[in-house]
Amino acid sequence: MIKKHLFIIVFLVSLLFFVSSALAKMVSVVGDNVNLRSGPGTKYSVKWKYGSGFPLKVLEEKGGWLKVEDFEGDSGWLYEKLTSRNGHMIVKVHKNQNKKINIRSGPGTKYNIVGKAYYGVVFKTIKQQNGWAHIKHDSGLEGWIKRSLLWGF
Repeated sequence: MIKKHLFIIVFLVSLLFFVSSALAKMVSVVGDNVNLRSGPGTKYSVKWKYGSGFPLKVLEEKGGWLKVEDFEGDSGWLYEKLTSRNGHMIVKVHKNQNKKINIRSGPGTKYNIVGKAYYGVVFKTIKQQNGWAHIKHDSGLEGWIKRSLLWGF
């Protein structure tokens, strides 16, 4: 009987961990040159600067600050009021290569190529459909990119 209850408890804790990981909170940077700091406060050193729309995964929250991680695995602290829940995605493939990914007129490879993008380019997310993301760049370019080539929400 004790083994059965222990198994159920372990199972439920594991399930809770899995669900919370799957529902990880994502945010996007609001404003340009937003500081990512080494700790939760302005007294901590600046590690990186992010531009508007940059997507980040929230790891922890503390006193108005968010511990976040970017698509390359770099982490640090960002003031929460400099973030939003508006979806953005970033090109995550072809790092250190001179290759571009295709931006298409519709959600599939049969659609025309309307543009191209390099690693690290950020797009606003309009919607997601069948493994594709409908995106828009600040330049006005709008189209569809295969979701597996992007990181964000």
